[in-house]
Amino acid sequence: MRKSMKDVIIVSGGNIQRDFALDFLKKNKTEKVDLIAADRGVEFFKGTDWQPEVAVGDFDSLSAEGALYLQGLRETEIMRLKPEKDDSDTQSAVNFAIDRGAERITILGATGNRIDHLMANFGLLVHGRNRGADIILVDQWNYMKLIESHTVLKKEEQFGKYVSFFSLEGDLTGLTLRGFKYPLNKYHLKVSDSGLTVSNEIVDEEACVEFDAGSLLMLMTRD
Repeated sequence: MRKSMKDVIIVSGGNIQRDFALDFLKKNKTEKVDLIAADRGVEFFKGTDWQPEVAVGDFDSLSAEGALYLQGLRETEIMRLKPEKDDSDTQSAVNFAIDRGAERITILGATGNRIDHLMANFGLLVHGRNRGADIILVDQWNYMKLIESHTVLKKEEQFGKYVSFFSLEGDLTGLTLRGFKYPLNKYHLKVSDSGLTVSNEIVDEEACVEFDAGSLLMLMTRD
């Protein structure tokens, strides 16, 4: 186990489309990318060729089979947490990774039926940025992250057909969108403008997003 982590994939305990997640790991897991299982995310690894370098959680939600699997992980570092804690298991895994030097963290299983968990995970995007780490939430339909001003998006590399933007921390000033089907020029984006920046599309080979101040959440989505 390397003491330092730069690029990390966290498998959390939300809904995971197994085929998508396995394909994602096949394409993105390398020797330089560490895998962390966040609590019930341990269940995902049963019966796969993958094994997490670290498992973080109180593990009180594991099935009997999941608990036995965890006990049998001889090469996995186990960080067992107390059930009574202020952070979610996913946030604890994020903090663990950042403490180990992670600069880029991709989270699978961050979405699901629980909207409260999803909202908490959106908060992790801000938390990660404040601690110097770029955090990305991914499922089979969505790719979600905070982006900086002057971000360039390449049409050939986009996750899905649609690109939506939301102000995550109050108003966002000076939003300019170039290369999109619905461009904007120095727009003052409010939280209440929930429909204005939904389901945009990249029409040029490259699109550019600029703004003056605020936190901008980007969602690339596909049906």
